[in-house]
Amino acid sequence: MEENRLFQWSVFRSLLAILQWWGFNVAVIITNKWIFQKLDFKFPLSVSCIHFICSAIGAYLAIKVLKLKPLIEVDPEDRWRRIFPMSIVFCINIVLGNVSLRYIPVSFMQTIKSFTPATTVILQWLVWRKYFDWRIWASLVPIVGGILLTSVTELSFNVLGFCAALFGCLATSTKTILAESLLHGYQFDSINTVYYMAPFATMILAIPALLLEGAGVMNWLYTHQSLCSSLTIIFSSGVLAFCLNFSIFYVIHSTTAVTFNVAGNLKVAVAVMVSWLIFRNPIPALNAFGCGVTLLGCTFYGYVRHKLSQQPSGTPRTPRTPRNLMEMLPLVNDKLDDKV
Repeated sequence: MEENRLFQWSVFRSLLAILQWWGFNVAVIITNKWIFQKLDFKFPLSVSCIHFICSAIGAYLAIKVLKLKPLIEVDPEDRWRRIFPMSIVFCINIVLGNVSLRYIPVSFMQTIKSFTPATTVILQWLVWRKYFDWRIWASLVPIVGGILLTSVTELSFNVLGFCAALFGCLATSTKTILAESLLHGYQFDSINTVYYMAPFATMILAIPALLLEGAGVMNWLYTHQSLCSSLTIIFSSGVLAFCLNFSIFYVIHSTTAVTFNVAGNLKVAVAVMVSWLIFRNPIPALNAFGCGVTLLGCTFYGYVRHKLSQQPSGTPRTPRTPRNLMEMLPLVNDKLDDKV
């Protein structure tokens, strides 16, 4: 009886974790799109900078004031030698995501973002000469095919938005790969990651945002109607961005890797559906089919990764078997791809 109650509580906690993760993730995406499209605040660098400021403050309060997470101590030298380079890629990743949201619909942006597993595998293969099991390559076929179909049939296709989203995938992949080497020895969770990287990212982004968008932001402040409510929405998006990081921390400790993978792909479908209900951007049947193929491919990719990770290290080698288990698995941590 007691075991049954524990199982029911575990299922309920996992479901609650997934739902709040979905909620914050969709809220951040929709709020950002609303800022660019409805509020006419077309300044992705400034929006990203606000996100970093709010996230830095939130992480400080969570760790230093509320004591919700213990601070992971980092050597001062490592902050500049390891964390600063990561913060640059971290910053580029977020900015490119916001730039893509300005120019293309949420449905198209989310589909392209699903290309991240493919870019990670290809990047590791080309640059680091890492070898992968043939099943990993096979799982990328529907992902690539679905994105090609979605791109060809997208009615609101924009070259700048498409390139920003695609290079955002590369930035995400680079961030993940660099994290394996630069952050080796530090067991960072999502809150500590934001605590250390958000201040650096703010410092990196502040001057470009001021130089490139400062005049436009000032003009918007002088000419925009309903300024108070609009600024509330803009700064709320920053608060939601931090809450998303906290939700990731919660969901990591409440679900298994397989459940997280499936929930992550369903999250994309939820985001697409909600954005369509709000913005009513046209989605042709072939476009929706391509998105579905991509999500199924991502699910299959996650399943293959899980199965390979379960293989014992002593599996007999054959001509087709990589030299060691690490060569079979891409360095992709899907649980950390949604930060800020």
